Amino acid sequence: MNRMETHLYETDFYGWLMQQSHLLKTGEFKQLDIANLVEALQSLGKQQRQERRNCLGVLLGHFLTW
Repeated sequence: MNRMETHLYETDFYGWLMQQSHLLKTGEFKQLDIANLVEALQSLGKQQRQERRNCLGVLLGHFLTW
Protein backbone atom coordinates (compact mmCIF):
# COMPACT_ATOMS: atom_id res chain seq x y z
CA MET A 1 0.00 0.00 0.00
CA ASN A 2 1.34 3.40 -0.83
CA ARG A 3 0.58 6.85 0.53
CA MET A 4 -1.52 7.81 -2.52
CA GLU A 5 -3.88 4.84 -1.98
CA THR A 6 -4.35 5.75 1.67
CA HIS A 7 -4.98 9.39 0.78
CA LEU A 8 -7.53 8.42 -1.88
CA TYR A 9 -9.28 6.10 0.61
CA GLU A 10 -9.60 8.97 3.09
CA THR A 11 -10.64 11.68 0.61
CA ASP A 12 -12.52 9.94 -2.23
CA PHE A 13 -13.93 6.60 -1.11
CA TYR A 14 -15.77 6.01 -4.39
CA GLY A 15 -12.64 6.74 -6.42
CA TRP A 16 -10.61 4.46 -4.19
CA LEU A 17 -13.24 1.74 -4.54
CA MET A 18 -13.21 2.01 -8.35
CA GLN A 19 -9.41 1.84 -8.30
CA GLN A 20 -9.45 -1.29 -6.13
CA SER A 21 -12.11 -2.85 -8.37
CA HIS A 22 -9.95 -2.20 -11.43
CA LEU A 23 -6.91 -3.71 -9.74
CA LEU A 24 -8.90 -6.83 -8.87
CA LYS A 25 -10.27 -7.17 -12.41
CA THR A 26 -6.84 -6.81 -13.98
CA GLY A 27 -5.16 -9.18 -11.52
CA GLU A 28 -2.83 -6.54 -10.07
CA PHE A 29 -3.12 -8.02 -6.59
CA LYS A 30 0.17 -6.62 -5.29
CA GLN A 31 -1.14 -3.08 -5.86
CA LEU A 32 -4.26 -3.60 -3.71
CA ASP A 33 -4.78 -1.59 -0.54
CA ILE A 34 -5.43 -4.75 1.48
CA ALA A 35 -5.80 -3.20 4.95
CA ASN A 36 -8.41 -0.68 3.86
CA LEU A 37 -10.10 -3.18 1.54
CA VAL A 38 -10.58 -5.59 4.44
CA GLU A 39 -11.94 -2.76 6.60
CA ALA A 40 -14.38 -1.69 3.88
CA LEU A 41 -15.65 -5.25 3.38
CA GLN A 42 -16.14 -5.80 7.10
CA SER A 43 -17.97 -2.49 7.39
CA LEU A 44 -20.22 -3.38 4.47
CA GLY A 45 -21.04 -6.73 6.06
CA LYS A 46 -21.93 -5.10 9.38
CA GLN A 47 -24.07 -2.50 7.63
CA GLN A 48 -25.98 -5.17 5.69
CA ARG A 49 -26.59 -7.19 8.86
CA GLN A 50 -27.87 -4.11 10.69
CA GLU A 51 -30.20 -3.22 7.81
CA ARG A 52 -31.64 -6.75 7.89
CA ARG A 53 -32.21 -6.50 11.64
CA ASN A 54 -33.94 -3.15 11.22
CA CYS A 55 -36.22 -4.51 8.47
CA LEU A 56 -37.11 -7.52 10.59
CA GLY A 57 -37.89 -5.25 13.53
CA VAL A 58 -40.22 -3.11 11.39
CA LEU A 59 -41.89 -6.22 10.00
CA LEU A 60 -42.37 -7.65 13.47
CA GLY A 61 -43.82 -4.32 14.62
CA HIS A 62 -46.32 -4.39 11.75
CA PHE A 63 -47.35 -7.96 12.60
CA LEU A 64 -47.87 -7.06 16.24
CA THR A 65 -49.93 -4.04 15.26
CA TRP A 66 -52.01 -6.13 12.88
